[in-house]
Amino acid sequence: MSSRTVARPLEGKNILVTGIADEKSIAWGCAKAFHDMGASLAVTYRNDRDRDAVGALAERLEALCLPLDVMVEGQMKAVFERLSSHFGVLHSALHSIAFAPKADLHGSLTDCSRAGFLKAMDCSCYSFIEMAHYAAPLMTAGGTLFTMSYHGAHRVTEHYNVMGPVKAALESSMRYLAHELGRQGIRVHAISPGPIRTRAASGIADFEDMANDAEQRAPAGAMAGIEDVGYATAMLAVDSARMLTGSTVYVDGGAHIMN
Repeated sequence: MSSRTVARPLEGKNILVTGIADEKSIAWGCAKAFHDMGASLAVTYRNDRDRDAVGALAERLEALCLPLDVMVEGQMKAVFERLSSHFGVLHSALHSIAFAPKADLHGSLTDCSRAGFLKAMDCSCYSFIEMAHYAAPLMTAGGTLFTMSYHGAHRVTEHYNVMGPVKAALESSMRYLAHELGRQGIRVHAISPGPIRTRAASGIADFEDMANDAEQRAPAGAMAGIEDVGYATAMLAVDSARMLTGSTVYVDGGAHIMN
């Protein structure tokens, strides 16, 4: 756990965190921050390969641990049915899920297959919309939905390829969800970290070059880590942030403002 002293403004809040793969996951950084700030958690793992590792991490946070592969029909619904019986009320949910077939991710956009594009969009974008569909009825006291994006949604980023348009669709979906759910007291945000060395990032060609370049350009002189992303996200879940919604929040040391 973090050694820093943290207030507990999320005491009494119930939060779902998806997309944890290991201790380097951005979702893990968020889960720890939510926990440190007082929330009760549920987390998900994708498949049997990740079950033991994520389960061990969940135990450290005393979190409910559930399977969720968004490409398996019915699993999203099953997660929220379990959350309804376990928590009753849900206050926040974090979507940290993205995938594109390697051949389509490593190739140019003009060579992307139709099947690869649709799979990337289904897994990385539509799954957030589906999450909102099931989460909103449980957010009877209002709440916050989060998804993870990247600067490649706004600017062409070498080697990001098909994920750029997919993340752009995700951010647009975030804004429409913020509009549709705002009168229910539900806020919606996209969090946009800089390049962070995670298992998912290892699938991006020349990722180290991307990370090193961003770090050199960042006004802060460094890249954010998963803990930085976690606490920035958790701060947006507190009640005093209730008038903030529909934003893409960059947690990248300011790298996104530079040419």
